[in-house]
Amino acid sequence: MSREGSLEAPTRHVIDWTNPDYIDSDKLDAEMRRQFDICHGCRRCFNLCDSFPRLFDLVDAAGDEEIHGVKSADFKKVVDACTLCDMCFLTKCPYVPPHAFNIDFPHLMLRYRAAERAKIGTPFFDKQLTETDRNGKLAAVAPALANWGSKRGNVLTRPILEKVAGLDRNVELPKYHGKTFVSRAKEAPPAINTDAPAFGRKAAIFATCFANYNNPDIGEAALKVLAKNGVDAEVVYPGCCGMPQLEQGDLARVAEKAKATAAALKPYIDAGKDIIALVPSCALMMKFEWPLIVPDDENVKALSQATYDITEYIVDIADKEGVAPGLNAVPDGIALHMACHARAQNMGNMGAEMLRLIPETDVSVIERCSGHGGSWGVKKGNFEIATKFARQTVRRAVDANKGFLASECPLAGKHLAQGMESADGAPREGQRAYHPIEILAKAYGLT
Repeated sequence: MSREGSLEAPTRHVIDWTNPDYIDSDKLDAEMRRQFDICHGCRRCFNLCDSFPRLFDLVDAAGDEEIHGVKSADFKKVVDACTLCDMCFLTKCPYVPPHAFNIDFPHLMLRYRAAERAKIGTPFFDKQLTETDRNGKLAAVAPALANWGSKRGNVLTRPILEKVAGLDRNVELPKYHGKTFVSRAKEAPPAINTDAPAFGRKAAIFATCFANYNNPDIGEAALKVLAKNGVDAEVVYPGCCGMPQLEQGDLARVAEKAKATAAALKPYIDAGKDIIALVPSCALMMKFEWPLIVPDDENVKALSQATYDITEYIVDIADKEGVAPGLNAVPDGIALHMACHARAQNMGNMGAEMLRLIPETDVSVIERCSGHGGSWGVKKGNFEIATKFARQTVRRAVDANKGFLASECPLAGKHLAQGMESADGAPREGQRAYHPIEILAKAYGLT
């Protein structure tokens, strides 16, 4: 007899994406109706994102208010609103595996997108948006021109981008740099503090596409903090983790990236080096998603065990050896948004724990999704929804009234910072969100 809810830690099944049944229309529809029926009967997740209100509205509008009255074609509305944040799976649903009901809503949405992609392909401009390495390299040739063209408020280019590529003209897009984090790290590596308690540790920083092309400050701050703490770290970047392709259901491409990157990083692991990811989405892919997509690849397994999120790694140093002295208080305090993909790693709030290493500094944690969802939140039709779900988060950040706004997710931070420009009626032009490692570097006086 099934229990009402599961008390065990949630577990995930291997994604059987190479099985023809995975994208079979009839089998997929049957599974969606099975899981949706359970969701409809529970409804604990109604306020997490727009997927669930859309689902429940469809059921409520059906003739007998049951899932069998909903047309299969209407399921796409539910799928399109999912950002794959994993919060329903990790924080709300009482029926996730190992419960017999076996509910995994995000991976069901992923399966639908994989089937849709197999049937009709990925829209051209949606696909181009996810080519982060190519886009970053092209923009680096003329970053001033690229940033001018993507600047919010550019009445010449943004309406065209909205019409042609579907990018909402009102969203703040990431900027590009002419000199990547990888090249900066090679030019001026920081000196290793041999007096630090953790001296002797060795690591390889996985640069991530965002830190490499869009915000090298995150990487430079991490490199300096690690050096201050005696960690001999080098920067490597075989390529994007594939999260943008995962969002579109391109599992073959993700598997290809996983195998190639894991093989490229294996020599560093064999040399006894820890692997550190600078962005939580990348850490989530390397730790959890890749092993479910290519479960038989030994390099992927090894990488999963060797990977740390940057905040997780600093906390590990603090717990085992102790951090290097020299941290100074941040007098006005910090409002930290807990990013969904940091939370999805099931490691606790490492960002907050790390920032609380700074003496005499108040850290307020905001545990609500920003609503951005990677490339999802920049699209016309999604940005307004993303902003709706960010309002409560932004309101809490304003109420916290701290000197710094922080988020481990750079895209979530950018979205929240944009929302704060007028959240309390006072213009906040130029408001920005920091990665927690940037604030730690400031507390050390390194930046």
